Amino acid sequence: MIQLTKLNRLIDEGFSVLFADDLKRPIGSWKALQEKAYTKDQLEQAYTNPKNALAGIITGYNNLEVIDIDLKVFSSLQEQNEFWNEYLQFLKDNIDDFDKKFVIYKTKNKGYHILYRCQKLAGNCKIAKVKDHKEAVIESRGIGGYVVVYENNISKLTYTDIQEISEEDRDILWSVSKTYNYIEETKPLEPKSEVLNEVTPWEAYNAKHSIFDVIGLDFKIVADLKDKYIIKRYGGDSPHSGYVYKDKNCMYLFSTATIYPHEKLISPFSAYTFKEHNGDFKASASKLYHDGYGTRRKSEIIERSKEIVADYHPLVYNTDDLIFPIDIFPLPLQAYMNECSKTLDASIDYMGCSMLWLSSVIIGNSIQVEVKSGWLENVTLWMAIVGKAGLGKTPSINNIIFPLLKANSKEIKDYIKKSDKFNEYNELSKDEKKQHEKVGKPSKTQFIANDITLEALVDLHQESKNAVGVFKDELAGWLKDMNKYRAGSDLEFWLSTWSGKSVSLNRMSRAGSFVENPLIPVLGGIQPSIFNTFYTDENKENGFMDRMLLSYPDLVIESYNDKEIDYRMIKWYSDSVLSFYESIKANVVKYSDDGEIVPNVAKFSDEAKNEWKRIFNDITTIQNDDNENEYMKSMLPKQKSYIPRFALLIDVMDKFFSDDVVDSSMIISQHSVLKAERLSKYFIATAKKIKSNSTKVNEYKSIIGLNKGKNKKQQFLELYKANPEVDIKEVALLLNVSVQSIYNYLKQVK
Repeated sequence: MIQLTKLNRLIDEGFSVLFADDLKRPIGSWKALQEKAYTKDQLEQAYTNPKNALAGIITGYNNLEVIDIDLKVFSSLQEQNEFWNEYLQFLKDNIDDFDKKFVIYKTKNKGYHILYRCQKLAGNCKIAKVKDHKEAVIESRGIGGYVVVYENNISKLTYTDIQEISEEDRDILWSVSKTYNYIEETKPLEPKSEVLNEVTPWEAYNAKHSIFDVIGLDFKIVADLKDKYIIKRYGGDSPHSGYVYKDKNCMYLFSTATIYPHEKLISPFSAYTFKEHNGDFKASASKLYHDGYGTRRKSEIIERSKEIVADYHPLVYNTDDLIFPIDIFPLPLQAYMNECSKTLDASIDYMGCSMLWLSSVIIGNSIQVEVKSGWLENVTLWMAIVGKAGLGKTPSINNIIFPLLKANSKEIKDYIKKSDKFNEYNELSKDEKKQHEKVGKPSKTQFIANDITLEALVDLHQESKNAVGVFKDELAGWLKDMNKYRAGSDLEFWLSTWSGKSVSLNRMSRAGSFVENPLIPVLGGIQPSIFNTFYTDENKENGFMDRMLLSYPDLVIESYNDKEIDYRMIKWYSDSVLSFYESIKANVVKYSDDGEIVPNVAKFSDEAKNEWKRIFNDITTIQNDDNENEYMKSMLPKQKSYIPRFALLIDVMDKFFSDDVVDSSMIISQHSVLKAERLSKYFIATAKKIKSNSTKVNEYKSIIGLNKGKNKKQQFLELYKANPEVDIKEVALLLNVSVQSIYNYLKQVK
C-alpha cells in the first residue's frame, strides 16, 4: 500500500482519503468521508487497520473528478496501446497545454486515471463503450465515487499537483471521450419496409450516398480515427458535435444545436429527411421514390399490367415466318409495343429485337441455361436492325431501350461526380488529407457503350462484370473490322465473346487486360445497301455473319399520325424496365470472393427438354438435307445455341411480369422453348430474305458495271433484258434515280 507520508500530502492538498481491501471494497463506512476528510491523526489511526490493502481518494470531494480508462476490454496488448496512444494524442491536440493541466497515473489493471478538479462535476458515468464489448472503456468517477491511489505516474504532474481546470477544458475532455462510444443501436431513424425483398427508397438512397453528401455543408471533419470521423458543426462553440461511423455510414450527434436529432443514429436518408423535409419521413420517401430511388413496386407494375391488358387483344398473325412473333412477350409488353406502332409508327420487328437485346443486357452473366451436362449458354445476342434511311430504325429502338439508357446515363454522371471528388482529394497535401474524409477511387458502373473499340469495352467490362451492352445507331463501323480474319484481330475477340470464352487484350499501346466472363450484347441499325457489302463469302466462312440476328421488315414511310400514346403507358413501361433491371441487379446477380460473377443455372423442365430434343433434331435434319441451300446451312448450328438463349430470355421476362420468382432454381418452361423456336424461325427466314436480296443486288450491280459507259436508261434496259422481274425500287436506288423514272423507262420498252 502507498506510504502514509504520501497520503498525508493528499490531506494537505485538501483531498479526502479512504482505505479498501484487495477487491477495492471500502473498509468501514466511508459516506462521512465524502463530506469531511480524515484529520492526519485519524488517517494514521485508520492506516494501521490490518484489513487495509489499498488507499483511495474520494472523487467529488474538493471538486475532484477522474476519467477512468479500462483497457482490459481489449484482447491484445497492441489494441490496448493503439487505443490509449490515439486517445491521449486526441486530447493533446484539442486541449491547450494538456500536459500542464492533467495528472495521469497508470493503474495495475491495464488502465489509466486522468485526474483534475473542476467546478462542473458529474456522478459516476459510463462514457464510452467499444464495439463488440459489454464493459465500458471510459468511465468517470465523480460525486459519490473514489479511485485507488497508484504509484506509477506517467505525467509531469503528481497527485499533489492536481489543479482546477476550466469548464471549457472539461467539456472538451468529455467530448473527446464520448467520441469513442460505439452505439449498439443497429437501425437508424428510418421507416420500415413491409414488402419482402423490396429495395425501399431510403435503402437505395443510403446505398448511393455518403452521409457527407448530405451534411457536408453543415459539419467539417476534425479528426479521422480508426473506426469513425469526428465532426464539428460550422460556427459551433463546442470542439466536437459528434461523429460518423465508417462501417455504418451514419452520424451520431451529442450536440443539440443542429436540425438533426441528437443521440440517435442518422443515416444519409434520415439526414436528408430532416434537412429537406423537416423530419417528415413519408414526404421524404415519396419524393425519393418519385425521383427513381428504390424498386418500382412490383404490385404497382402488375396492377398497371392488368389495366393495359384489359383493353388489349393480341393481334392474330399469320404463320409466315417473316412476321415477328410479338406474342413471345408478356401481354403488357405486347400492348406497349402495339401502342407505339399505332401512335408513333414504330416497327414491331425493330421493337421486338430491341426488347430481346435489352433483356440480355439486364440479365447478363447472372443466369445461364444448362442445355445438357457440360453445355451452358449465356444470353449474348448480336442484333442488326436493317432498314433504309428514313424508316425510323432509331426511334423504334429508342421506344424500347430508353429507360435503360437513362439508368446508364445516371451511372456515368455518378462516376464523373465521384471522380471529381477523388481528384480533388488526391490533390490535397498529406496533412490536409488527415482532416478530410477519405475518398477512394471510384469504379466505372457504366453498362452501355457506343464506343466499340476493344480497349474501351474491356476497360468497362472489368468493372461492370454482369454485362456491357453495345448500342450503335449505325453498325457499319463495327462490321468493317470483320472483313478479314487474322490472328489477334477484332474478329477473333468478338467470336470469343459470343461464346462466353475469356478474352485478354494485349496491345503495344496499353497494358494487358483480361475479362473472365465476357458478355457483350450488340444492337444497332444499318442500311441494306451498306449491309450487303459485309454479307460476303469471307464473313460467311469465318462464322461471323452466322451469329448475326437480322431484322429486315418491309416498311414504308407513313403519313403524319394524329394518334397520341398515353403518357401513363410510357411511365408504366419505364418503371417496369427499371424495376426489371434493379430486381436482377439486387436479387439475382451473385459474386464470388474474388469479385467475379457466379451465374445462376436455369434448367429445362422435362416437357421443355423433350421439345428441345425435337427442335435440335429438326434442325439437324435440315442440315443434312441436300435440298437446303448450302450457303444458309452454316447458320443453323448457331441457332442451336440461340434457341436456348431465347428460351431463357423469354422465360425470365414471363416470370417477372407474372410476379413469379427469378432465382437460382429457375426452370424453363415448355412454353418458352416453343416461343424460342418460333423466334429462331423468324431470324432464319429474315437471313434468307437478306441473302436473296443481297444476291439479287449483286447481280444488278454486275450488269450495271458491265454497262457503266451507258446512260442510266440504257443501263436499266440491259437489266430488264436480263431479268424482266427486276425489282424497281432496288434498281432506282442503284441507279440513283426516282422510281417514277424507272416507270418511264418501262413505258418506252412496252
